[in-house]
This record gives sequence, structure tokens and C-alpha cells, in this order.
Amino acid sequence: MAILTVPRNGPDNAASRPEPQDGAHFDVLVIGAGISGISAAHALQTKCPGKSFAILEGRDSLGGTWDLFRYPGLRSDSDLYTFGFSFRPWTEDASIADAASILNYLRATAEAFGIDRKIRFGQRVVSAAWDTSEARWTLQVEAGEERIAYTCGFLYVCAGYYDYAGGYRPDWPGTERFAGPIVHPQAWPDDLDYAGKRVVVIGSGATAVTLVPAMARRADHVTMLQRSPTYIVALPARDRIANWLKARLPGPIAHRLARWKNIGLSILFYQFARRKPEALTQRILGGIRKQLGPDYDVGKHFTPRYKPWDQRLCLVPDGDLFQAIRTGKASVETDTITRFTEDGLELASGKTLSADIVVTATGLKMKLMGGVQIRVDGVMLDPAERYLYKGMMLSDVPNLAIALGYTNASWTLKSELTADYVCRLLRRMDRRGKAWCVPRRGTATGDAPLIGFTSGYVTRARDLIPKQGTTSPWKLHQNYMLDLAGLRYGRLDDGAMVFGGRRTDTRRAA
Repeated sequence: MAILTVPRNGPDNAASRPEPQDGAHFDVLVIGAGISGISAAHALQTKCPGKSFAILEGRDSLGGTWDLFRYPGLRSDSDLYTFGFSFRPWTEDASIADAASILNYLRATAEAFGIDRKIRFGQRVVSAAWDTSEARWTLQVEAGEERIAYTCGFLYVCAGYYDYAGGYRPDWPGTERFAGPIVHPQAWPDDLDYAGKRVVVIGSGATAVTLVPAMARRADHVTMLQRSPTYIVALPARDRIANWLKARLPGPIAHRLARWKNIGLSILFYQFARRKPEALTQRILGGIRKQLGPDYDVGKHFTPRYKPWDQRLCLVPDGDLFQAIRTGKASVETDTITRFTEDGLELASGKTLSADIVVTATGLKMKLMGGVQIRVDGVMLDPAERYLYKGMMLSDVPNLAIALGYTNASWTLKSELTADYVCRLLRRMDRRGKAWCVPRRGTATGDAPLIGFTSGYVTRARDLIPKQGTTSPWKLHQNYMLDLAGLRYGRLDDGAMVFGGRRTDTRRAA
């Protein structure tokens, strides 16, 4: 057996990388140069133009997820009119876009707004310590063999919520006997040749349903082996209404209308799913039967045991997964693995699957705040013991915000609202001459998991992520319209947020 892993480094940016300056102070430090980090930077330089800031990125290129993952078929599972930035319209015809197009869009956006010049690549934040007496954070950062210290008044973590070092793979009996490669999508080898090969993809989530039709175009056959089914919805890769608008209206107006149209539809779809789950289930299954025909066993292979949106729905653009199944290039097996053999897998039903390559699309590992160790006045912080205020700040932790996107809509929508709210806080502190702001835990009521999904990557991380309360501002709405009202227009002095300290002059970055 060969388990293939490769390093995931992007293009070498050493020539343009700012030289690290030990002891540099910034008004704001942003951790992470993905979608959230770019949103944060744009908001800071347009809404708080007097603030000094920098982005610390542990990898050697921007883009986050879209630069890290390299597996075949990688694409968005949200429309680009909402997944793209509100301040830079998505102009391509495809609404569901491939990874290369998204990464080019992120790079072009960062360059167009000068955000790329704010990024310090190859600098991984190890720890951050808050000192109330000085009203500042001190960060310890690894930059190759160097250890660098930065300070800042406000820390903004835009590192996502999963572990970039590696994904989740269960331990199956006999993997050491398998003669072919076992590959996890998070560490996809550039030289993996699957043309004419028999491939088994283990999993049924978003990664699996993306990989199967993409690999089926060149492989001899691809089998999606799932322990249990997932809800899968086919949608057009191109948004005909959005393209109609773009053909008839000025670009910014067309983009704004398309964006709001898709925001509204996603909210209505989610609300319908929560209120009428049985009805939505029948509509989804009816669509699959229409794709695969009356003789296909939709009940076994495409009917989950849970309600819609208890886990994230999977999107297949233009029904590509179903097309691959119809042509015989792909198939689905719903069973559990007994053991690996030299040339495949034995299943609990007694069936064997022959394979030259096995892909373990078995999920991610969650890691909040990029694994940065947080201390507040010398006390180590356990995020799982904290409540999340307005979906972005930890209870009783001053001057710290976390960008977390929606689980039922585009990540970018919440990231932009969070960035706007952070700027509101910064401007409020400037007006009143305050040094810090902190949401006080005393107003939180109730106790609930932050993410209500039953997905494996969520349940495995229950003891790692913060909690939410049952009432605002501690309840996570997962609703853009409610968050828009509360974060962009709601009161900052809401009884939970406390402002304090006296601002003093601090050293500025050169």
C-alpha cells in the first residue's frame, strides 16, 4: 500500500514578501489571506482608512481553501453572485465556478485593491496574548526558522475552521495490504494518474459528489462507496436570470440584483426545508428519480436517514453526477467496509469492490482560529468554554473577532458583515477614546451547540468549538437578513458589549 501525500505550497512569493520586522505594531492584525481575510482587508482600508493593518498568512500564497485543495473537479457549492465579493462583481457566465476561476478571482481582487501588498506570507501565528494593562495583543509568529513578535490593538482571525495540515480518515482493517494508492482529497498528488483505472471514492459529501463525475471522465469506472446517503440537488451551472440581467443592465446593477435574488432564494429554500422537511425530501427525491429513471433504487442510495439541512445539502451542477451514473461510468454502493484487500475492498454485505486507487473523501478535521493558542491576562483560553457573540466574538475576550461564514449559505455573506461590524466597533472606540471592547458572558442565556449539523466533522469537534446561547446576541441566526439588520444597523451598546480603557498612542508599523 502507498499512502500519497504532497506538500501544498503555492507559487513562491518570496520576492514580493515584506521583510518581517520584529516588534512591529499595527492597529489591527488579520490572520489568514483567504476570502475572509480579503473581506477584512477591504473593509479596513475603506471604512477605517486611518488604521494600520497587516495580514499574516502561514502559507506562501493567498486563497485559503481554493489554493490548498487540488483535487479533480473542485468547484464552489454556492453561487458566485453571493460567494463572490459585493465590492467586486463576479462577471463570468458560470454561477457555479471551478476552483481555478475562483482562485484567479481572489488574486485579481487582492491585486486590484492593493490588498496583496498587505500580506506577509509564510508567517504562521502560534500564539496571541492579551494584556489589559496595555490594551494590546502580542503575537508569536513562526516565519521559517525565525520567531517574530508583533503587537496589535485588535486581532481579527480569518483562518476558517478546519485543519489545513490534513483531513480525517478512519482506520479500516487491512489498509496496509492494499497495493494501490490511498489518497485523501486534501493532499491530492499532482502526478496521480487515474486514466483507465478502477477508482473507489469513499464518502458521500460535497467532496465525493464533486470527485466522482470529474474522475469518471478519464477513469475506467468510479464507484462512490457510502455508509449512508446525502441529500443531493442538481442545479444549472449558469444562472440564466443573472445572465439575462447582465445582458440588459449596467454591470453593477445587474450584479446587485442577481445577488439579492440569490440571497432571497437561499433563505426561502432553507426556511422551507426547516418547516416542511418531508415535502422538500419528496421534491429532492423526485428530482433524482427524474434524473436516474424509475428503475434506479433511489430509496437505498439517495434517501438519507436525516432531515434536509441537518447536514449541508450537496450541489451537483447540471446534474453531472447523475449523468455519470446514467452512462455507466460511475455507480453508487451503500454499504460499510469490512476490510481492505490487496486489490480492493470487502463490504459487510459480502460484496467485493475491485480498485486500483482508493480516494478517502471522508471529511475534514476542525481547528478553530488556525490552532492559535490564546491567553487573556496570562490565562490560557479554551474556546469550547466560551460563548460566541453575534457569531464572531468570544465571550469575555477583548478586541478579538473571528470570521465564520454561514453553513446554509455563502461563506462570504457573513464574512463581509463581520468585517463591517469590526469596523463599526473600531470607529466607536476611536470616537469615545476607548482602548478595548468585550462581550460579557453574563448576558448569555441557555446553552446550545454552535453548529447544529449532524455531519461527522462537526460531531467530532463538539469539544473544540464555542457554544451559542438561545437568545440574541448569543444566538447564531444563520439568516443573512437578520444579521444584516443586527450587524450593519443594530446598536453597538446592546447590554452585552462593554467598552473600556483609555486609548494611548502606540507604535506604528513602518
